Amino acid sequence: MSATATRTAEQYCTFWVADLFFGVAVDEVQEVLRHQPMTPVPRADEAVTGLINLRGQIVTAVDLRVRLGLPPRAAEQVPMNVIVRSRGEVVSLLVDDIGDVIDPGRMGGVDAQPVPSNMPRGVQDVVRGVRPLPDAILLVLDADRAVDVATAPDNPGGNP
Repeated sequence: MSATATRTAEQYCTFWVADLFFGVAVDEVQEVLRHQPMTPVPRADEAVTGLINLRGQIVTAVDLRVRLGLPPRAAEQVPMNVIVRSRGEVVSLLVDDIGDVIDPGRMGGVDAQPVPSNMPRGVQDVVRGVRPLPDAILLVLDADRAVDVATAPDNPGGNP
């Protein structure tokens, strides 16, 4: 049974934000959805794009581009939703594109490495480590830190 648990822990749901390749552990992901209509939240942090109605459940949508301090996506580019469970809540992470579920151990990737100090500060704050893969570098996202907009650097749109 522990071999199965280890294998599950090694699987990541992958996605792109700008030109960065992220993965979040599959056991933290509830589902992946196309763009959903959103209701804006007045006076919310700039990273909180709005609320979505997920089959009767109200879910906060956090734009990872804003959360990470990256340039905004093009107006014609519609974000995708990675629905994650964080601290007992369900939150949508708005991302640019969805990848596959991967198992770095089976792809010849090496064990997780520390986050390089030359990564942008906003990215360093939400990444647990990096997994070098044969054709990419996987940034392992910490979902709890990613949805915590109150700790975002320079929190320009946030409430005091």
